[in-house]
Amino acid sequence: MVKEITAPIPAEPGRPARVDYEYERNGVGSLFMMCAPLEGWREVSVRERKTAQDYAQCLKELTEVHYPNVEKIVLVQDNLSTHSMTSLYATFEPEEALRIRNRFEIHYTPKHASWLNIAECELRALSRQCLQRRIADMDELESEVTAWTQQRNHETVRINWRFTTPDARIKLKTLYPSIERG
Repeated sequence: MVKEITAPIPAEPGRPARVDYEYERNGVGSLFMMCAPLEGWREVSVRERKTAQDYAQCLKELTEVHYPNVEKIVLVQDNLSTHSMTSLYATFEPEEALRIRNRFEIHYTPKHASWLNIAECELRALSRQCLQRRIADMDELESEVTAWTQQRNHETVRINWRFTTPDARIKLKTLYPSIERG
């Protein structure tokens, strides 16, 4: 997050807005993206940190707020070190952690293949459509991300995933076992 040092000069007829290149660094924020691509739903949790406890809280929110009546939630995620079910046990009592854990069927994207992660696609859209400018503080970040999320959910924007099994066999051939016929 960055704050302006000098107030921007607003746009006028025939002149674009002008912003000074200098700014003051004002901290960082972390975004946890959750999405159901076929439903056209996403939720972005804005946090001050990116810890295992923050991740565990997001999982709990997913089970209790967003999908309380669903028996199993299929969770596809990357291999970030905090994205582990052990974070539930570090955050909650064992019974609570197990209850939350049992709600998930977990699949990891291959290492070095975050482009397979649909949440990454959503984060890119968020970045392009909302965050490519100076945002001064956590309150503004939260407000902007919430507005973007609500708009996108209202429009039911779905992700048209076109990566097929034949494409995967070419792109990920090093991950598939080779079978020698003899």
